[in-house]
Amino acid sequence: MKEIDFRHDLLPLKDKIFRIALRITLRADEAEDITEETLVRAWEKRGELAQVNSLEAYCLTAARNLALDTIAKKEHQNLSLDEDAFDRPDASRSPQEELEHSEKLASVRQIINSLPEKQRTVVQLRDIEGLSYSEIAAVTGWTEEVVKVTLHRARKFIKLEYLKLEHHGL
Repeated sequence: MKEIDFRHDLLPLKDKIFRIALRITLRADEAEDITEETLVRAWEKRGELAQVNSLEAYCLTAARNLALDTIAKKEHQNLSLDEDAFDRPDASRSPQEELEHSEKLASVRQIINSLPEKQRTVVQLRDIEGLSYSEIAAVTGWTEEVVKVTLHRARKFIKLEYLKLEHHGL
């Protein structure tokens, strides 16, 4: 079995771990703590993890579970993600186009943040992280069919809510 190296095996996963934790907790400080805790736990169990098929799936599952534990322990309000921390302006856009893009992105973030946790998680893993249905099923412990249905419902809700905003300007 291959020995797990922190720099080459675990460290590249930190951004994905952070994003899934952030999508669940909706708080950057909590997501950072969860990311650190996940990496520390994985490192401490590196001997056992050499036999795991997918280190990424293991770490994302651990991060998801820690994030769910975090929000279960305290009353949590849905907070918007801070746009400035995650967006880099595209230099090819005019200021007007950049403003419109930022507003649309903020609207989509707000809609995603309003989804139930299960749907937020699946949208994050599939559409943002790019995981396959089988990988998402491994991370969440659900069947692929449940993942597909949950993702479909989430996307449908996002689309409908976004169209409402576009047509009504709310």
